[in-house]
Amino acid sequence: MIDKYREDLMEALDVIPSGASIAVGGFGSSGRPDALLNALCDLDRRDLHVFVNNVGDDYTGIGRLVVEGRVRRFTGSFPILQEFYDRYFDGRIELELIPQGTLAERLRAGGAGIAAFFTPSAAGTMLADGTFPLGYRDGEAESYVDAKETREFNGRPHVLEHGITADFGLVKAYRGDRKGNLRFRMTARNFNPLAAMSGRTTFAEVEELVEVDTLAPDDIHLPGVFVQHVVMTALPIPATVTDGASSEGAP
Repeated sequence: MIDKYREDLMEALDVIPSGASIAVGGFGSSGRPDALLNALCDLDRRDLHVFVNNVGDDYTGIGRLVVEGRVRRFTGSFPILQEFYDRYFDGRIELELIPQGTLAERLRAGGAGIAAFFTPSAAGTMLADGTFPLGYRDGEAESYVDAKETREFNGRPHVLEHGITADFGLVKAYRGDRKGNLRFRMTARNFNPLAAMSGRTTFAEVEELVEVDTLAPDDIHLPGVFVQHVVMTALPIPATVTDGASSEGAP
């Protein structure tokens, strides 16, 4: 048996370099891999391209990465944190906005080896015609998302979307075993299986590590083939955050 459990979270995550692309599970704080995200900050990783549903509304999780200036590009659906927009319009972070269902399918497609697919979502909007600002400089749009190929199916326009394959996946599960088989808890399942599939190398933090064969086959939400490293979750979150520097917590 390949034992994927890692006792030292920081040592295991040290393989992720600055500049990496990372698919992250969670919806708000539900199912968010805070232990892994905090470790990235503590390891001082920067210039990250993050694929995630939303930033959150506080200085934890993805929010901590953003306010510490560690995210170069955000690809997702709900960046509602005000500090995110301050950075976006100041030219310090790029925004690739994606409809939520499209994001989910792009992650799943990347993990399933599907290069691209057509969807009616975003057809006929600035998200598809190349007019949505990707980045700003001095308060003016400097770059734009690429225009998407459009085709008509059954009389309705569809746009071409590409599967997402990230360098790394970071997810959180309720239970996991040493083979990497995972079970998520209720709504915390959300984007986690998709983010895990999308990552070429995936880390899973688990609340409970169980013995192999404890999880019945029908109770496994994500098979271990998609997971390379399993670590235990760490719940404490630092208390304050400083802009662009190593933090000692979040307010």
